[in-house]
Amino acid sequence: MRAGLGDAELGAKYRFVTGDPNGWRPDAAIYPAVDFPTGNAARGLGRGHTRLFLPLWLQKSVGDWSTFGGLGYWINPGAGNRNFWYFGWAVERPLTDKLSIGAELFYQTADTDQGKDQSGFSIGATYDLSENWHLMVAAGRGLQNAGATNEFSYYAALQWTY
Repeated sequence: MRAGLGDAELGAKYRFVTGDPNGWRPDAAIYPAVDFPTGNAARGLGRGHTRLFLPLWLQKSVGDWSTFGGLGYWINPGAGNRNFWYFGWAVERPLTDKLSIGAELFYQTADTDQGKDQSGFSIGATYDLSENWHLMVAAGRGLQNAGATNEFSYYAALQWTY
């Protein structure tokens, strides 16, 4: 088991289509992000290289439920690495005015020359500490090639929004 801080990510979301709350049209956004190699790659806590993610996201809310996801391309430099595609889709629902729960399914093509495609799921929660600060937690596992890619994983993050 490995534990510790991993790579840091910085991203910016830009919504270029505002969804129709009474119709079918979802929100659409780009959310480019850079992963900086701040984790210890030798201990398996980081990638050891700066990476760039270029996704397109869609979101639609109906009543208390929100569904969102999309497709993105990772630029993943480094010896033995390859660029790869990522697709994910989630549903989320608030339980209280501060706490939301959700579930996600994802698929990713291989990110290394000898790697395997993977798919998986996670369940998680977001707790709003304030209007701008959010605590996010999730846990999940792989469904495809889990023994080689993700038998179990967990995630915790402090998110700042403005």
